[in-house]
Amino acid sequence: MIKIAIYGKGGIGKSTVTSNLAAALAYMGKRVIQIGCDPKADSTSNLLSGNPVFPVMNYMRDYDKEPESLEEISKIGYKGILCIETGGPTPGLGCAGRGIITTFSLLEELELFEKFKPDAVLYDVLGDVVCGGFAAPIREGLASKVIIVTSGEKMALYAAGNINSAVENFKERSYAKVRGIVLNRRNVLNEEEKVREFASSRSLPIIADIPRSDDIIRFEDEGKTVIEGDPTLEVSRCFLDLAKMLIEEDEKENM
Repeated sequence: MIKIAIYGKGGIGKSTVTSNLAAALAYMGKRVIQIGCDPKADSTSNLLSGNPVFPVMNYMRDYDKEPESLEEISKIGYKGILCIETGGPTPGLGCAGRGIITTFSLLEELELFEKFKPDAVLYDVLGDVVCGGFAAPIREGLASKVIIVTSGEKMALYAAGNINSAVENFKERSYAKVRGIVLNRRNVLNEEEKVREFASSRSLPIIADIPRSDDIIRFEDEGKTVIEGDPTLEVSRCFLDLAKMLIEEDEKENM
């Protein structure tokens, strides 16, 4: 099974990358789960025509009980992708990281993987925090690989460095390892050179190069990924190529 946690600086485009990768995997015939691990609970919106799923933590807070079925806290989106959002505590109260841990424990009780039987699971994780609950996808064995999303912007690369260092600290514990960098372009000066230098200094491959594209924005305004909007576009091809690479890797690893 493909099990990937996607990290990066807040606002760098993790949800765009995650949802388009999920859509690309589903387009190629895979059974996919996407779990948004952010209190904003907007990770899966573009797989659901802009109609958000009811987040797990919000459900538990509003109804003062745990959901009894997956159907209460999930929605089926584009090409059958199962969409789940952890949500978070009331702003200013409680710990969002603890909410992620609570959600994962609940999903285990509800036998998410046994019932849905996915080929791929993607975790879209909040910002550049790799501690506490935000490390749960890689610490609890839920994800086997980490993808770091960055642009050539200084703070994005700084966050990417912190994330890589944090994951490296888990290396001796058989946790998830960094698979590579996704360059999500912002068209800053010398962007490719900066990101390639960063990746090379940490012996990380750039596994996808996503161009700055008005098509992404256009289809997001319609509540869609570019894969759903037009899979023939150049930017769509970037996500499809990444999906194909991950599928082929998974097949080799499980031969």
